[in-house]
Amino acid sequence: SSGRFHALETATASLASELARLAPAELLVADDVPADALPATGLPVRRLPPWQFDAESATRALTAHFGTRDLAAFGVDAVPLALGAAGALFGYVKSTAGDTLPHVTALAVESSDALVVLDAATRRNLEIDATLRGEAAPTLLSVMDSTRGAAGSRLMRHWLHHPLRDHATLRTRHHAVGALRAAGDSHAGARIGAGDGTPATLDALRTTLADMADLERIAGRIALRSARPRDLAALRDSLAALPRLAAALDGHDSPRLAALRAALAVDPAPAALLARAIQPTPAAMVRDGGVIADGFDSELDTLRGLQTNAAEFLLALETRERARTGIATLKVAFNRVHGYYIEVTHAQAARVPDDYRRRQTLTNAERYITPELKAFEDKALSAQDRALAREKWLYEQVLDAVAEHLAALQSAAAAVAEIDVLAAFAERAIALDLVAPELTDAEGLVIEGGRHPVVAAQVEHFVANDTRLEPSRRLLLVTGPNMGGKSTYMRQTALIVLLAHAGAWVPARRARLGPVDRIFTRIGSADDLAGGRSTFMVEMTEAAHILHHATPRSVVLMDEIGRGTSTFDGLSLAWAIARHLAERSRAWCLFATHYFELTRLAAEHADVANVHLDAVEHHDRIVFLHAVEDGPASQSYGLQVAQLAGVPASVIRAARRKLAELESASSAQGDLFFGAPTPVATDAPTASAVEEALAALDPDALSPREALDALYRLKALGTGGA
Repeated sequence: SSGRFHALETATASLASELARLAPAELLVADDVPADALPATGLPVRRLPPWQFDAESATRALTAHFGTRDLAAFGVDAVPLALGAAGALFGYVKSTAGDTLPHVTALAVESSDALVVLDAATRRNLEIDATLRGEAAPTLLSVMDSTRGAAGSRLMRHWLHHPLRDHATLRTRHHAVGALRAAGDSHAGARIGAGDGTPATLDALRTTLADMADLERIAGRIALRSARPRDLAALRDSLAALPRLAAALDGHDSPRLAALRAALAVDPAPAALLARAIQPTPAAMVRDGGVIADGFDSELDTLRGLQTNAAEFLLALETRERARTGIATLKVAFNRVHGYYIEVTHAQAARVPDDYRRRQTLTNAERYITPELKAFEDKALSAQDRALAREKWLYEQVLDAVAEHLAALQSAAAAVAEIDVLAAFAERAIALDLVAPELTDAEGLVIEGGRHPVVAAQVEHFVANDTRLEPSRRLLLVTGPNMGGKSTYMRQTALIVLLAHAGAWVPARRARLGPVDRIFTRIGSADDLAGGRSTFMVEMTEAAHILHHATPRSVVLMDEIGRGTSTFDGLSLAWAIARHLAERSRAWCLFATHYFELTRLAAEHADVANVHLDAVEHHDRIVFLHAVEDGPASQSYGLQVAQLAGVPASVIRAARRKLAELESASSAQGDLFFGAPTPVATDAPTASAVEEALAALDPDALSPREALDALYRLKALGTGGA
């Protein structure tokens, strides 16, 4: 069952695109999969016979569709589970669309070896396209997505969720972003289509992109014969804009932009056909008429002429009949129920000629039809029906002709979407002051002046910090106060790595990144009540997944591990997990903790280092500096943060007293976890009577008179009186 679910994630790009077009999305599951084995996706489940997930059935269906003898050319021989999932998905889309899906032309196997793997917890914790509360903003996508079209927005979401490992491909993207960014900084007077080889401004390029329709969706509708007239009108206008878009890419020193420009070279035949065939502003539906342009088909023009001339004919007939009958109030008109008629009031009924035949009686008038009017009606109404039928037939012919260029349209659509994403990355690079990351084969992650892209966009002043993960310091133990910025610091490191491997520039002063294969996060607390898992169980499950799968090229974020159980249990687990990551996994790890005992690991392991986020205390108040410094933190400032949260002052004072007791006991007993107990001094001073009396007082519970009495008692104790 788990294999089938994993295989469903490996579907072809075309099929996945078509499935995304359908609403609502569904999870396809074989009948023999038990309900308790289903993943918690929140999607409605559609049960299918198990044979539809069979690789042999999929092979028969897909070879018949592609017209090939086998599927060896698509490289699916080694992934039978993925092939079975693709076959089930193909059958589902085909049955839903009710067509042969001519725009699905290939299978593409997505290998996890080509991607920086992100598991579900990582996607959730990094808030790529949804906050932890399920909102669309503020997220990484909401900050980075300044694309001008729906297809570009979909592609950017895909890139952020599917970061690449291949440095060569990523460098071409980074270089293209740099070329477009340079156009945003200079050439302010350049014009699109100038033809002099001067790059157009980034704003001008993005303006042209804003004029483009969603070619990807329109191409799919054309293939399924579900495209509406306004889809074709939008396609016509977009095809007309392709030369301007291609000209906007002239002069840029980027191999990737040159390849995308070449993909925009679509045969002009479909654009010319649509320009001749479709009205400038067509009706919404073909059945309403007014879709095919005048002059495109002579027969349709003749039939439309009969309808157009109807008003002139009726006006002339009305004038002649008034003169012939002498009835000045006579009217010739038409309605959809009774057709054409001549209306005469009852007062003039005696003057009606013999060739008038009664058609309808009203309260104050009679309606008639004459042989001449009946002949015209037959001709006119027949012309309307024949015109609509002719127009529908012509529309189908136009669809067929455009569909012959479907592959080129899909290629151009993909190019437009990628240009949109790269231009958006360039615009964001300017607006957010991003830099091009340096991708290297040397191990390590070195980030200077890194910023969290989402948080930095929400606050006025963001404190940038460095992150240095090298073979000599693979695991950083991050300590510091609550609200000091530990989680922000950890997430910003992962997001910088993610953006660099999506092809974007990054929020830092400099970023040098070695090979990365996975990003893991264990951040925050959440339970799974429906699945019978407590908060601590969820925490340990995610930690176990990381420990089993992290490699020396993985980026691991561990935040407050072990906090959901008793102190010694949690401390022991946190210590063992950190040691496993340092000694066995050897991943690039940021390990945030409030267990200060763990900072001893830096002395035991050469590749473990301590860093902390600083804060200062002033008059029982705390000021967070949000600056990362080397070494462990001095304290947690938990009481100060609780005070900021509004915890009653009496509770804070009681907590301070208890903290003093615990620290005194801890000092007396020594370090029980890491070392031998410290000998207790025999001459340790005891608390004085005044101190004991002060500790027993609760000022918030005293009345003014009781407070005065307490003051006299303390004075007496201090002077030795009664």
